[in-house]
Amino acid sequence: MPPEAAARTAKRGFSLRLEARTETPRWLVYTTPLLALALTVLSGAGLFALLGVDPLTALYGFFIDPISDLYGWTELGVKAIPLALIALGLSLGFRANVWNIGAEGQLTVGAMCAGGVALAFWNSGGWWSLPLMALAGLGGGIAYAAIPAFLRTRFNANEILTSLMLTYVAQLFLGYLVTGPWRDPDGFNFPQSRPFDADALMPPILEGFRLHWGLLVVIVAAVAAQAVLTRSLLGYTLTASGLAPAAARFAGFSAPKVVWTCLLMGGGCAGLAGMLEVAGPIGQLMPSVSPGYGFTAIIVAFLGRLNPFGICAAALLLALSYIGSEAAQVTLKLSASVGTVFQGLLLFFVLACDVLLAYRVRRG
Repeated sequence: MPPEAAARTAKRGFSLRLEARTETPRWLVYTTPLLALALTVLSGAGLFALLGVDPLTALYGFFIDPISDLYGWTELGVKAIPLALIALGLSLGFRANVWNIGAEGQLTVGAMCAGGVALAFWNSGGWWSLPLMALAGLGGGIAYAAIPAFLRTRFNANEILTSLMLTYVAQLFLGYLVTGPWRDPDGFNFPQSRPFDADALMPPILEGFRLHWGLLVVIVAAVAAQAVLTRSLLGYTLTASGLAPAAARFAGFSAPKVVWTCLLMGGGCAGLAGMLEVAGPIGQLMPSVSPGYGFTAIIVAFLGRLNPFGICAAALLLALSYIGSEAAQVTLKLSASVGTVFQGLLLFFVLACDVLLAYRVRRG
């Protein structure tokens, strides 16, 4: 064989290519999130090393130390409640290829509507305050999600862009309310509303801790979502619309109806999560009622493989990134942005590892 041909043959022998799979092994569907998590931890260790912090000490302080006692576990639940609830609503739309990226704005509107009820009946509420706030938060999120649904079905506007841009409208309007008509007259001019009275606050599960009964709402929502996906025509419609849109239309499933259903369900869950935040750990309206739960819930949905119970487990993991970043500020003197970096790395590796579901790596 001529030297040039031998060199070409050797070069081909060490090359890699992607080959489309005819069938995806079921075990691989649940293994790739674990691989993504492992790669995220390794990348995080490298990041800590670049920052001049001992990687093992930093990882322990970020992932283990924050949940080393009962208080840490309850705080983990507080952060996981809105993440899981929003992700459950979004996952139904993602199954049908309806991409609601504006859950953060729908959460904000739900918080405003629920907070408006609490302020309207301030010092005059009763047992009905929380149910009324829940309905207001649910309705606010649904109404706000109806805007991108209408724009998508009427003008074929991309729901990714419209829902995302509406997020900033909601946040700016909340800022106007807490610095203007809803500002606390006894709050020394701080941009916040009056603290809600006791009837408008979620009761804690354990006295002395912030974990509240919104946890029960998440459990009910997860069971209901699993029932919808596995035992209802709606679940079959959403799955069919995502996997084979042409076949779904041929079977008589209405594409506009699917869009409306997915966006309204996602908006309702986000709005209810906003109500649980202002009636739970926050207890009033502030310029920002969320540290980005609506965006992080997208990672939660995909890491949980759009499965309701997988989403609940993923919500706990992403909640750990929030309390871990808070702990890193105190113990490691690092910026709170470290948590956001971990979330971004995790999303990157989840999407990268998902390539293995459709393709296998071959040599040559």
